Amino acid sequence: MTITTHSGIAGSLATPAEIGIKFIRWGFGLFVFGLVIGFVPLAHYMHGSFEPVGEAFLKNVTLWWGCAFTLAVYIAQLGSLAMIVVGLCYIVLTRDGAATAAVQAGERIAPALCAIGILAEFIAGFAGYYAVAAVWPNFYYLPVAEGKVTWLALQAVCIAIYLLGVIYAYGGIRRAAGQPR
Repeated sequence: MTITTHSGIAGSLATPAEIGIKFIRWGFGLFVFGLVIGFVPLAHYMHGSFEPVGEAFLKNVTLWWGCAFTLAVYIAQLGSLAMIVVGLCYIVLTRDGAATAAVQAGERIAPALCAIGILAEFIAGFAGYYAVAAVWPNFYYLPVAEGKVTWLALQAVCIAIYLLGVIYAYGGIRRAAGQPR
């Protein structure tokens, strides 16, 4: 690596190893974040055990056992572990000499897209829940389809941002491994 090779996002050069390290660093940080926010569903269950719920909620087992914030926690935990795996793929391919070409623009932004997608999912899952509940009170516990669709659509956009980062990285890993597109 020369002094002119650096791993910034816009218009800069980066090596596959640098991209791999970014994925691993972000992945570990976000995994710890996911473990910490994992306590939110526990607190929700404890608080919710004292709240009155509607008849439809009691009939829907998935809602009764599932916390409103579970998806955000799962995305943080599983998405971060996947980022670590992607980073390790880059490192292994670099170590084995397969990944020698400069990475493409999409690959350079892939770690940032994944991290932004995970953090945005957290915001959409938590803050978005309360924003949607301000418009449709108690939407999660009652059959308020508009509220559920709005809230889940916000989260789907965030997951799509994460997925775009994974797709860019996948293309780079395939190219480095010598597989045709």
